[in-house]
Amino acid sequence: MSDCLFCKIVGKQIPAKIIYEDDDLIAFNDIRPAAPVHFLVIPKQHIDSLLGCTEQDQVLLGKLLARVPHIAREQGLQAGFKTAINTGEAGGQEVYHLHLHVLGTPEES
Repeated sequence: MSDCLFCKIVGKQIPAKIIYEDDDLIAFNDIRPAAPVHFLVIPKQHIDSLLGCTEQDQVLLGKLLARVPHIAREQGLQAGFKTAINTGEAGGQEVYHLHLHVLGTPEES
């Protein structure tokens, strides 16, 4: 999608503070953080929302969820974190590219 903000981040057309990237996923800090640590994990493949997912997306969705704890630990969230996926207009989704919010407060050392 040429006008999708997150597709532009994936394509490096818009800068973002990328904290993780592999062939399928990218994670970056939220530009309007709602917690001391607040990042998004998105598939590089454009999927509008969870409403648009099909059985063919199971492996990608599983990888997205499985990668979150690893990235969260790297960001200092060893004690835990909150996740959220806003889906559709009624679910508060603002950017129509599937994304998972990870929020938390790092433990003090």
